[in-house]
Amino acid sequence: MSMFLDQVTIDVKAGKGGDGMVAFRREKYVPDGGPAGGDGGRGGDVILVVDEGLRTLMDFRYNRHFRATPGENGMSKGMHGRGAEDTYVSVPPGTTVRDADTGTLIGDLIENGQELIVAHGGRGGRGNTRFASPRNPAPELAENGEPGQERNIELELKVLADIGLVGFPSVGKSTILSVISSARPKIGAYHFTTLVPNLGMVTTSDGRSFAAADLPGLIEGASQGVGLGTQFLRHIERTRVILHVIDMSGMEGREPYEDYQAINNELGTHNLRLLERPQIIVANKMDMPNAEENLKKFKEQLKKDKEDEFADDIPVFAISAITKQGLDNLLNATADLLEVTPEFLLYDEDVEEDTVNYGFQSDEPEFTISREPDATWVLSGEKLEKLFKMTNFDHDETVMRFARQLRSMGVDEALRARGAKDGDLVRIDKFEFEFVD
Repeated sequence: MSMFLDQVTIDVKAGKGGDGMVAFRREKYVPDGGPAGGDGGRGGDVILVVDEGLRTLMDFRYNRHFRATPGENGMSKGMHGRGAEDTYVSVPPGTTVRDADTGTLIGDLIENGQELIVAHGGRGGRGNTRFASPRNPAPELAENGEPGQERNIELELKVLADIGLVGFPSVGKSTILSVISSARPKIGAYHFTTLVPNLGMVTTSDGRSFAAADLPGLIEGASQGVGLGTQFLRHIERTRVILHVIDMSGMEGREPYEDYQAINNELGTHNLRLLERPQIIVANKMDMPNAEENLKKFKEQLKKDKEDEFADDIPVFAISAITKQGLDNLLNATADLLEVTPEFLLYDEDVEEDTVNYGFQSDEPEFTISREPDATWVLSGEKLEKLFKMTNFDHDETVMRFARQLRSMGVDEALRARGAKDGDLVRIDKFEFEFVD
């Protein structure tokens, strides 16, 4: 699995049912009052519910035990106990739920508000009223409530980063990431060269959380013409806010403002539409001797270039990752910006132009899938082959576009539906690639 997994095991215990009551009526003029014990109430369920405001499983690192309340016991005078309230536990969209002991999939939680009962509350015990019979009109008999279901469940979330850190290799992106993210969940190994995006879960001082990725391959990879893996691309596509990290010390004999422009040009040439994302400039290494002076110069140049396309009132935060100065403000501002930044709809116009203008008859299927004896999946179909022939595989950009076109035609879904697994070989004409789920 080449996505970054945030994973946690929690234990849940539903409420036990209330106990039934043994009681008798004591009424004037009724020598032996009949049975009057009520039933116990139902125990509460533990229910997972999707909250689209959540991005990570961070909350579960500190709280792994969830207990629902028991039902109320039955009472005398035939009064039944009240059923308990259910316990709701919020999870982020995209959470997969398994039984940790058996590995069985219990459910996939995707839609906002979707619910999944992971532990059922126990049934209330019956009171002695229920056991009366002509033979035994005054039974001293009642049931206790049924115990609530108890189980360990594993939550797994494939995380895509909301925040991308960009900047030259020496500016301190990795240091920042290691300082701001306390948790170090598993990081998927990416297969293109040695450029591994580091991911971390970040929690702000006021308890909001998000995922941040250092996007190294973007810059170094692009300038060396290294192919960016498609999984990595998904991270970049998903990034909603860019933290542009700049080394303000100028120690390496570099000019901070030139670096800033160089990276922005790089983002622009990549056409990953990253310049549409809101940016925050992070002036790092402010603990160094010349940093203050350089920052002043930098801000002046930024002002001067106002008419420049990049410089729409971009906030600048001065920090030092080493001394941790300024980090709180930066993270809170980042979380604020995330709250008002919509998810990006990717490549709408690409999809438009690619699916409409070919003049094919609309009733023919866009592609067909067959399977070879050696288990390779083969994609064919006039439209697909035409797209394939119109793609220049020497350029990453066009390869990425081809991948997007396939995705928008529904090829990924169709392969998945036919049972394609991560790593299976897929062939179009003479071109083979791995299916990445």
